[in-house]
Amino acid sequence: MLVESAGADAIGLVFYEPSPRSVSIATARQIREAISPMLTVVALVVDASPDAVRRIIREVQPDIVQYHGSETAEFCRAIGHPYWKAVRVRSAQDVISASNDFQSARSLLLDAWVNGIPGGTGHEINRSAMPQSLDRPWILAGGLKPENVVEALLHYRPSAVDVSSGVESSPGVKDPDKVHAFINTVVSFDKVNRHE
Repeated sequence: MLVESAGADAIGLVFYEPSPRSVSIATARQIREAISPMLTVVALVVDASPDAVRRIIREVQPDIVQYHGSETAEFCRAIGHPYWKAVRVRSAQDVISASNDFQSARSLLLDAWVNGIPGGTGHEINRSAMPQSLDRPWILAGGLKPENVVEALLHYRPSAVDVSSGVESSPGVKDPDKVHAFINTVVSFDKVNRHE
């Protein structure tokens, strides 16, 4: 498995049919069975029904569900599984409101706002739209790639980073060289950072 051998901490399985990265439950189960139990499995859903989310949890057994649509905090809590909430950032208030509303989320994932598209656009977050600080774990997404991830880490200081389109040769097709370059860059940054 490419992402595991490259040293990723987590793998995202997309359960959103319009996405070029979408997988079926059957394929997701095969991936789940093929990877190490040490790799965190994240199931990404976008405004899925409670029954659909529960089926994914039952059959795929993800460690985390990542809600990437307009789900409410009540909806996410009611599912009863550890979750991250994705926030498409238009303004600092979007982040502050989500942080207050989704206190039960293990983390927030902050992504760029692109009208009508829930994520995976390759666009970077507007820096002026970000709050000065966020006093909780959060993940930076949106337009990251090997060439810009160090600058993003230095500027934002997130708890983790999320990449998808930035390591692809075409939509939905991961490029092994880009995957390795991205992860190696983040690992090198972390090593230096720990000794500051």
